[in-house]
Amino acid sequence: MPLSTVKLRLLVASLLTVSFLGALDHTVVSTSLATIAGELGALELMSWVVVGYTLASTVLLPVLGKLGDVLGPRRVFLTSLIIFLLASLACGFAHDMTWLVVSRVVQGMSSAGLQLMSQTIIAKVTTPRERPRYLAIVGAAFPIAILVGPVLGGAITDYWGWSWVFWINIPVGVVALGLAFAAVPKLDRGQLPRHYDVAGAAAFTLGLVTLVLGVTWAADGSGGVRAVAALVVSAIALLAFFIIEHRVPEPLVPLRFFANRTIAAGIALSAIIGVGLFSITAYLPTYFQMAYQVSATVSGLVPIATVLGMLVSNLLTGWLASRTGRYRVFPIIGTSLAAAGLFVMAWLPAGGPLWVPMLVMALVGMGTGSFMSLIVAVVQSAAPTSQTGSITATINLVRQVGSTVATAVIGGTIAFGVAALLPAGLDAATLTPQAVHQAVPATQEAVASIYGQVFTPIFMALAVTYAIGIIAALLLPQGRLSDEPNAANTSISEPVSA
Repeated sequence: MPLSTVKLRLLVASLLTVSFLGALDHTVVSTSLATIAGELGALELMSWVVVGYTLASTVLLPVLGKLGDVLGPRRVFLTSLIIFLLASLACGFAHDMTWLVVSRVVQGMSSAGLQLMSQTIIAKVTTPRERPRYLAIVGAAFPIAILVGPVLGGAITDYWGWSWVFWINIPVGVVALGLAFAAVPKLDRGQLPRHYDVAGAAAFTLGLVTLVLGVTWAADGSGGVRAVAALVVSAIALLAFFIIEHRVPEPLVPLRFFANRTIAAGIALSAIIGVGLFSITAYLPTYFQMAYQVSATVSGLVPIATVLGMLVSNLLTGWLASRTGRYRVFPIIGTSLAAAGLFVMAWLPAGGPLWVPMLVMALVGMGTGSFMSLIVAVVQSAAPTSQTGSITATINLVRQVGSTVATAVIGGTIAFGVAALLPAGLDAATLTPQAVHQAVPATQEAVASIYGQVFTPIFMALAVTYAIGIIAALLLPQGRLSDEPNAANTSISEPVSA
């Protein structure tokens, strides 16, 4: 559905603002968690303020994708935005941790609709060739949120109080809602399904929730038996989900699309982004504080460099793909650059000049950003327009699940590896960067060496992950993005066997 230039710009501004709010709530809360837990008196539930939000936003993706195809993305988007604002209001008024966690779960559910429908609406109102440029602009919300979220959250908590971390969404969201009512067009609805895939939705929800719980418990060592039990339940539920999706006439996740080479390769690349980069970013500051003996403030420069590289290349490749119609070269170069950068990180000696890993991780970020939003546009262009919401949900789903699981695995690897290698007299549970920096030089060198040993195989594993991504990128068929509006681009769609 083509729009005028003015209306399209208003639409992009609205979608970018809303996507930024949803992405910001992943990051802005991190620096205020300790204050929130202390004031509400429930330290043991602190992690669920983040986990509840992330898990809810992931579980709802396929459900909302299907609803977007059936009810129309405009209705799902506006409803999600209104619920998001109400949930933000409820979060700020929370008087105990249970209220806050429940409100965060609702907020996470609605944020999934904001993220997903933003991409779906762009797909509905642009041609495949225009799409990469606009998806790159909307996709810039995520790296920007990573950059400003922790700083903004800390400043708001210090000067206004933690409630305003959530209430700040209200005035910005109301403006975005007004823009959305004016700019988001009334798009065609799909046919109402004769049988909604309730069984598939239930099996998927159970499988994903138990998977996250099992991996989290296994990683932090807090429950061996319950971790195994959760993983067994997850495996059974996910197996049941795949069986159900193969048999129902209108599945929640269209598995038949995986026979399309473009879609299969694109979804694999999306998963690799979650596993290969999103999972390690949270641990980089700790690594540099321990291995390079820098302050917490200075250690943040490396993830900042990574995200800036991601932001620049995301916008640049989106513009280039829209200008030329060519797309295959960008994921090939991007995965190669990221694999090479992570391989270099594995062999960098700990304690060297900080600008070296900053430069290397900036290149990893650039490699990832070069196909982060672009691959969404390519996969959307290879699927029927009636399934745009479902296929967009699948792309985002594998990325978030990959990131969640890999983050837990990396965290457990670090915790186990450091505890096993620490010399006698040092306790991993109480070892802080401040304590290490104040220790004698021999202890500082020992800890730096241990963190280097622990992170080397992690960086190598992530490099191998991106190397697999090179294969997936090479499997993308040659072709150009079409100038025809709202049509699956058959020139870039080939079966897996081709």
